Amino acid sequence: MTASPIELRHVWKVFGNRPLEALEAAQSGGLSKAQVLEQFGAVIGVQNASFSVEPGKIFCIMGLSGSGKSTLVRHINRLLEPTSGQILINGEDVLKKSEKELRQLRAEKIGMVFQNIALMPHRTVVDNVALPLDVKGLCRRDRRQIAERALALVELSGWEHYYAHELSGGMQQRVGLARAMAADPDILLMDEPFSALDPLIRRQLQDEFIRLSEATHKTTVFITHDLDEAIRIGHRIAIMKDGILVQTGSPEEIVTKPADDYVADFVAGISRLKLVYAHSIMAPFEAHGEEGGDLSQAPTMPDTADLNALIDVAVRNDGPIVIRNADHAKVGVITTSDLLRGIQGGTAPGRH
Repeated sequence: MTASPIELRHVWKVFGNRPLEALEAAQSGGLSKAQVLEQFGAVIGVQNASFSVEPGKIFCIMGLSGSGKSTLVRHINRLLEPTSGQILINGEDVLKKSEKELRQLRAEKIGMVFQNIALMPHRTVVDNVALPLDVKGLCRRDRRQIAERALALVELSGWEHYYAHELSGGMQQRVGLARAMAADPDILLMDEPFSALDPLIRRQLQDEFIRLSEATHKTTVFITHDLDEAIRIGHRIAIMKDGILVQTGSPEEIVTKPADDYVADFVAGISRLKLVYAHSIMAPFEAHGEEGGDLSQAPTMPDTADLNALIDVAVRNDGPIVIRNADHAKVGVITTSDLLRGIQGGTAPGRH
């Protein structure tokens, strides 16, 4: 079985002068974050965090300010050292790597994009992008060729010889992404890269990043405090609070099956129209026979159709919709009542 590109196992991070004592008290004594702070003057930044990311997928970690999400992502490339736990990159324990091996890992395997991208003002755009290649010792010609390809990926060809102050905020952020991509890393770590931008530019960059991700198949951990952004970008989402990963799942699972009141409050204002799918709200096809009704002329939709698509079909047709699976077999039936329950956030008794 192939190892996950990124896997964290029971990672803890405790800040303070007595981190091991505080950790023991939290693990064995069950002390809360507030109690650890009071008794040891220590802060639990991350508490028993475990997750893995599939190859080529985008894993979003979201939470309010101070929830620990930025602290957590900095453990993946060991910008922060965990107090306890394991961090595996392609099955290799990062904590066992020497300083030299760690520098190589950061230079070749892991790219990182921060909210503040810190472009060097005295360098042109192309030279900013080429900086990690300079560190790796590549010759000037190779650096420039690779940097120009990276700029083309983020649609900044023609801006190579400009300086940072001559670019808009969105363009500067693209330069930062190109710089991270230039070394062709397997993994991208993105810490709220678009959060300081205007909404329209932010959405444009989200679209650009989704396109880029599909084209390059980079495995990505994306930090955000915006649930709309996480749902739009992420294949899977983790909700974080007080250093704890409260819930991890697909966007649909997070929205339709919140683990607790905290997550429910987060998702309360999110539209379900493009997040809830036919397979979640349909009744089994066989069960419809008990209720009667001829389905031979009923419209059909795939079980992956979202509420938005199902509603479009429902308004053009009277009666239920027959749902088919990937093999085109009839597996379910959706009525108008089912659609309304899906929008509302519930499913009928006996539904999947």
